[in-house]
Formats: sequence, structure tokens, C-alpha cells
Amino acid sequence: MNIGVDAMGGDFAPQAIVEGAVLAANELPEGVTIVLIGQTEAIQAVLDKQNYAGSNIKIVEANETIEMGEHPVKALQAKPNSSIGVGFKLLKTGEIDSFGSAGNTGAMMVGSLFSIKAIEGVQRPAIAGFAPQTNGKMAVMVDIGANADVKPEMLEQFGLLGSIYYQATTGEENPKVGLMNIGEEAEKGSLIAQQAHKLMKENTKMNFIGNIEGKDFFKGKADVIVTDGFTGNILLKMGESLYGIMKDQGVETPFLDKTNYEAVGGSPIVGVNGNVIIAHGASSAKAIKNMIHLSANIVESKVTEKIKEALSA
Repeated sequence: MNIGVDAMGGDFAPQAIVEGAVLAANELPEGVTIVLIGQTEAIQAVLDKQNYAGSNIKIVEANETIEMGEHPVKALQAKPNSSIGVGFKLLKTGEIDSFGSAGNTGAMMVGSLFSIKAIEGVQRPAIAGFAPQTNGKMAVMVDIGANADVKPEMLEQFGLLGSIYYQATTGEENPKVGLMNIGEEAEKGSLIAQQAHKLMKENTKMNFIGNIEGKDFFKGKADVIVTDGFTGNILLKMGESLYGIMKDQGVETPFLDKTNYEAVGGSPIVGVNGNVIIAHGASSAKAIKNMIHLSANIVESKVTEKIKEALSA
């Protein structure tokens, strides 16, 4: 297994990225290699500072970097040798099994859509987020930012994509799928939500439990939380803010620790022909380490292949 990581993407790159890779390299099983993509000299300098002497980190040269504020499409066209551009080339050719970056999110989405492309039958790929639950589980939320405007059919498909992802990565069969809404009744919410409810209820490929409300977000009512990218992004970031607020007040619990973005390390793009993970721009070494573990789990679970199978059936 080869896990590709953009070494130049993120607010604290390459230092935090390479440090995170070293932390992960010490924990990964034999046969898993981390492929750091970026400026060789800069990466090697951090590896030397870390006294890394292992054999499961490899460097692939990419002498350009896409900055956070750059236009995604223009940047990918103008910088084919950027760490993100090279990362997608390696993913497309199968030289790496996954690609993760804490860099320009737009460039990661554009790279996914134009390089490895959407799986046939997927209306719109989505970004999956994670929300800790009071029952100890971690719910998957789809979408958290890729699609601010959606159609009912897209929400229905998000439910299916999230359900397949959850089953593949946790081994749990028949996960509960809930539609985020402003009330539990089927007739509640926007016209889009009402129509999505109807479609999801009729879909026999998922275990749809109906609408869930904001009060259910952390309560373990659903394993898969379905919403549009606008609402999902707000929910996710509100949830993440709890960690900082509570920590400032001297409150620390295992549940709160899981609301910290570092706990999972990244968000996979579901519905594309490859394993792509987007990390927080401010990712620390700990977050990158966990993103690499998440990447290994996704590759091992064969979730992309399982989505293809489900949509072709």
C-alpha cells in the first residue's frame, strides 16, 4: 500500500506534514509506504531534523506549490508540477493508492473531478465528515461542503454513498441513515428535504430511519447523517468549535477530544475513482498522522470499489 501525501500543502507545511508522516511511519504495519510529494530538499531537511532512519517514507519531487488563495482550475493548469498536480497523476496511474492534502481544498476537488473523475452513476461527489456520538461511535456526515445547492436525488444518493462508506470502513451492516431536517415529521422542512425524504424512504438499498434534528446530531440516532454541503459545513464547524471553547474553560472529556479536527485528520471525497482525503488547512503533525491512518483504513476497506459495485448493480 502506497499512501500519497502532499508535503507542501497546509499552513504549516512542510514541517507539520513531514513530522506527521514520521509519526505515522512508526505506527503503520509492514508493507505500507508513505509517499511524500513536494520539494525534495525541503522534505529531506525535516526528515533529517526528525532523525528519521526508516524505509517506509519515500519522496517524489514536485517543484511547484498551489497556494491557499489561488484559483483551483487556473492553478492546476498553470502548475502541472505542483504537489497536488503530481499527486493526482500518481493516483490516476495507480502508483499511489490514496492521496491526501491539507492544501487548497478547491484544487483537491477540481483534481478529483477532472483527473480521476466521478464514478459512473454518481451525480455529484461529496465530502464526508465525522461527528462523534455519545454512544462511542463516529457518525459519517455527507455532504460537508462540496455541494452547497442540492437536488432531492442528490441527497438520496448521499445517503447511499454514506451508507456504503460506513459499512466498508467499520464492518457494521445496515447503518442507520438519517436526513437532517427541522422536524421529525416527513412533511417538515424545505420542498427539497420533503422530496428527499420520500425518495430515501422508497430506497431499499439503505436503512433510512427518517428525519433527524439538530438535537440528535451527537446522540447516536443515525450512523449516517445526510445534508447539503452548506448546512453540513456549518454543523461540522460548530461541532469542532466545542473543543476549543470547552478546553479554554478547563473542560476535557474523551467525547470532547473527538470533536477536535485532529482526532480524525481528514475528510474523504466520496464518489470519485480513487481515494482522496482533504485535511484541515491548519493541520498539525498529529492531524496529518491521523489523516494517514484514515487513508490506510479507506484503502484497506476497498470503499471505492464497493461504491462502483453498488451503483452498477
